[in-house]
Amino acid sequence: MGEAPTPASGELLALERRGDEAASPPAAGEQPQPQPPQDPGRSPNTNWPAWTAPLALVAGLVATTILSLLIDVPAAALGAKITGSHTPPGLTIADTFVQDVCFVLVSIWCAQLGNRKVASWQFGLSRPPAGWRWAALWIGLLLFVFIVLSAVWSQAVNPSKEKLLEQLGTNEGTGLLVLSAVLTCVVAPMCEEFLFRGYIFTALRNWRGTWPAALITGLIFGAVHAGSAPALDLIPLAGLGFGLCLLYRYTGSLYPCFVAHALNNSLAFASLESWGWQWLPLIAGSLAGISGVVMLFKRLGLIADRVDDRSLRAVMP
Repeated sequence: MGEAPTPASGELLALERRGDEAASPPAAGEQPQPQPPQDPGRSPNTNWPAWTAPLALVAGLVATTILSLLIDVPAAALGAKITGSHTPPGLTIADTFVQDVCFVLVSIWCAQLGNRKVASWQFGLSRPPAGWRWAALWIGLLLFVFIVLSAVWSQAVNPSKEKLLEQLGTNEGTGLLVLSAVLTCVVAPMCEEFLFRGYIFTALRNWRGTWPAALITGLIFGAVHAGSAPALDLIPLAGLGFGLCLLYRYTGSLYPCFVAHALNNSLAFASLESWGWQWLPLIAGSLAGISGVVMLFKRLGLIADRVDDRSLRAVMP
């Protein structure tokens, strides 16, 4: 809990182009991609080219469009009423879930371009080097600043009410309410952080450093929410995206970003639903859900608990 996520102590992600290739030494004559030196206490340095950051975003959106059509067209043929202004809540949930999964898959695809090996420490999937107490302070500071600035912004511009939960059908039954909560407070935070902070921000840092990369990533993060949030809310969302980049960079782990994003979405969900005490179990369930997903992926071998020396040789010079 107190060690830095260096290549020698980070967990390995079993996400290779060809099965267990990363668990084997490089083939004869094959030169592994050299990794840049790591800065203990900071998010990982990688050799991902900056140009792959926009590629990941575009590829994710294109893949989402194609796969959503593969869902929506058969649904329409079977009688679902889809118009330019209305999509049934069940299909909206399915399409959004597909988008989140695409965000993760394109990040992995871009990371391994040029036969690069993919390891979990490169995406920040390791414990915060300075421990969770330090990370919790960062999370609390980020959310406090965001909530205060959002309140000031709302008073100044009076944006319209967000209609995402209506689109997800939270008022049309308990089942849709539960699915919407899981999607909004567990799936979306993990998948969006994997793409925006884990990949795009990390790749852009190789171009102009931390602050320009955080600014660009924040603007992209806000813009991507244009279809689900009021236009005037995109500026605060861009600010949140910027802050999440700094949270990742200065805690050295993507897990605090999962937590901060889930807490923000849970509070927004509860507010839009006009809940009282229900926000507490929602937050508890969201954090438990994220922990459960991480533990499940470790159990399935997608995130390995232990470092395999052969795997290290596959990604290290």
